Amino acid sequence: MNAIYQNMLSAYDLTTEQQQRNATYEVNQQIILSGLYNGGFFDVAAFYGGTCLRIFHGLQRFSEDMDFSLLSPDESFDFPSYFQPIIDAFTLVGRKVEIRKKDKKSFGKVESAFLKDNTNVYDVSFQTEKSIKIKIEVDTDPPLKFSTEQKLLLLPISFMTRCFTLPDLFAGKMHALVFRTWKNRVKGRDWYDFEFYVRRGVPLNYTHLRERIRLFNGEELNFTEFKNRLKEHLAATDIGQVKTDVLPFVKNPKELDIWSNDYFLQLAEMMNVKE
Repeated sequence: MNAIYQNMLSAYDLTTEQQQRNATYEVNQQIILSGLYNGGFFDVAAFYGGTCLRIFHGLQRFSEDMDFSLLSPDESFDFPSYFQPIIDAFTLVGRKVEIRKKDKKSFGKVESAFLKDNTNVYDVSFQTEKSIKIKIEVDTDPPLKFSTEQKLLLLPISFMTRCFTLPDLFAGKMHALVFRTWKNRVKGRDWYDFEFYVRRGVPLNYTHLRERIRLFNGEELNFTEFKNRLKEHLAATDIGQVKTDVLPFVKNPKELDIWSNDYFLQLAEMMNVKE
């Protein structure tokens, strides 16, 4: 195994098979970011979502997919032009990858219903780890009114990643939690991240969240209306399913002992918000 890749993996606890899988995902995600940096991708786009929160803000759970937003709408944006820098970044650490654009027809009915037509989706797969596949989503007509910052990583090279700021990451997460939770697929990772933001005292940028709701859902909601919908969702969801979903991704399962519907309803009342 390449020394750089081995050095990156050695930073993780690799005791169990699940821990090895989580670590492999995260190392590969960082290599993808380095390739995108080399290709100039972050001149026109920013990283957001749970994986961004995990890599750059110490979220104590692992994540699989990578979400990006252009800084301004561009229908002609060509993400495949960044394939080669990603491939080159993996070559540097002795890995071979394949990148393919996913046809919307390849998604399940439920999943595809939550993808805008101008969200492009790609899979990065690996010759040596057949079960590892990283999904990349790039929104080419994004909701705006967000801010970004440059965040540093030192491996596999020193490089900067343009990221949404924490209040805007919080906004994206709350949109996912309330509007994109699917009936038969509870995503406990969204709940875990919600707890993270509230415990950190991160202010919710409702200006950006309002834009996301308007663009994705065609609704105009003030914060009180949104909060009421959030609380309805927190009260009605099976907390057992929430825990089951997030469990494989957390380092310390004891963290979830306090989880209940009432616990999350109280977190909702503790949110900081800026409009």
